[in-house]
Amino acid sequence: MNDMEQWALYIPSGVKVQNELFNGFGKRELLQSVAGSLFGGVVAAVIWICSANVAFTVVAVLTGIFGSVMMCTKDLNNQSVVDQVGNMIRFAKSQQIYPYRALSEWGE
Repeated sequence: MNDMEQWALYIPSGVKVQNELFNGFGKRELLQSVAGSLFGGVVAAVIWICSANVAFTVVAVLTGIFGSVMMCTKDLNNQSVVDQVGNMIRFAKSQQIYPYRALSEWGE
């Protein structure tokens, strides 16, 4: 056994910090999904008030529930759609102008 084999380090991959209800969906994602489902319920209530169509309202409620769960579930890169949108908003708010002073290339 040489020196390099003795000091080999095993780094596990895919270790989760928190317990998950199913793959990519934990307590934080559950709370986000509940908030999204409530928003979908409000939209469905507005649809019901405007149209009084039961089928359309039920489809809106179910779409809100399943859509919020799908958007909050993390993928293999540990990112969900909600996380990616948050990153895009944070990037758009960050400084995008980089002032610089142009100098002569040859130092003249």
